[in-house]
Amino acid sequence: MPATHAPHPVTLDRREGPYGEVVLRERGDDFEIIANGCFLMDTSDGRSERLLIDAALAALPDDRPGPSVLVGGLGVGFSLVRAAAQPRWGRILVVEREQAIVDWHTAGPLGRISAAALADPRTRILRTDLVDHLRTTTERYDALCLDIDNGPDWTVTEDNESLYSPTGLAACRARLTPGGVLAVWSAQPSPAFEEALRNAGFHAVRTEEVAVARGVPDVVHLARAAH
Repeated sequence: MPATHAPHPVTLDRREGPYGEVVLRERGDDFEIIANGCFLMDTSDGRSERLLIDAALAALPDDRPGPSVLVGGLGVGFSLVRAAAQPRWGRILVVEREQAIVDWHTAGPLGRISAAALADPRTRILRTDLVDHLRTTTERYDALCLDIDNGPDWTVTEDNESLYSPTGLAACRARLTPGGVLAVWSAQPSPAFEEALRNAGFHAVRTEEVAVARGVPDVVHLARAAH
């Protein structure tokens, strides 16, 4: 039987922004986002991005009506689509700092994934830096679902490292309602980050895994703010 080869990627758009280069590629039936030469995500799976939303919602008390969620990073849209598909969520805010990624959804090929979710009246896109938003807003959320890097130990830009620092985690805690949930996506488990969450005053710290075809599992780190 002849060997099969992965389709060659086709670059659909390439932008230089304030945080570096972002590229949208098409590979067969899938789209890929590359940031500063680092593979960020694609549309080939999406289980862990959906788990990010599902696990946060499951960790909230059932008697909390219309909980609000902040999704950190629009990406290929899987987390937003999952949130919009769940009627229990009230307000859905997506924070995305890259104008190119927003454009790829609102006027580009990623709209085929996210159009209905973007049109949901609960959804709002805020084009700003997530770290800046967490430190400056006075809004509070029932859940923070953050997926802006390949994980706490593998950030896309150095600026993002502060999000996982004691100061950044304190900002996350301050933006949560009592008993609110912090969920952080990672391409690999991080016991050090779990310890950092506990040191930052979070409770019920745990990690859920999603097995991948090769290598270590994708994970979602979960923690709750004090009541």
